[in-house]
Amino acid sequence: MPYKWVSNKDVDEAVVVIMNTLEEGKEFPEWLRRTLQGAIDDSDPVYVRYFYDQVKKFAPSSLKVFGETPVV
Repeated sequence: MPYKWVSNKDVDEAVVVIMNTLEEGKEFPEWLRRTLQGAIDDSDPVYVRYFYDQVKKFAPSSLKVFGETPVV
């Protein structure tokens, strides 16, 4: 079942998971990357832009996993 953001709260929760993963200092899990990439691909562009804004602000090192903000 695909994961899709339907609110800013959904995005905020995803960003917290990213921050916690980075804070643990472990390698970024592939299942998490795939799940978040699916949300990026399937969610409304408003939430995708919000996701990238929040990631840049709170977890910029994770951009290497997701790349730069897509044109949406």
